[in-house]
Amino acid sequence: MAQRAGKTASGEFAIQKAIASGKVRALIVAEDASGRFKETMMKEAAAKGIPVYMRLTKDALGQCLGKEYRAAAAILDEGFAKALGEKLQPTAGCVARISEVGQ
Repeated sequence: MAQRAGKTASGEFAIQKAIASGKVRALIVAEDASGRFKETMMKEAAAKGIPVYMRLTKDALGQCLGKEYRAAAAILDEGFAKALGEKLQPTAGCVARISEVGQ
């Protein structure tokens, strides 16, 4: 739903740009993404207080977005991010609450 509403970003460059601009409210990283990619995303998200969820495979995450495989997806909408946070716990090491993001 977030993808259809235009409230996601995917692909490393698009996610980094969205993080830098303060638009990201939550980040989903595929469990089978490379170690370097995971580390980069975790560091960038932690620096901005963005909760990170390590869920799904790259193929499954891509299918959820209606795209080819994706290593990560950024949620740009507060409402979608809150709903995600109510269903899942952030991955250890990323302790910011969704309500704190963007403040």
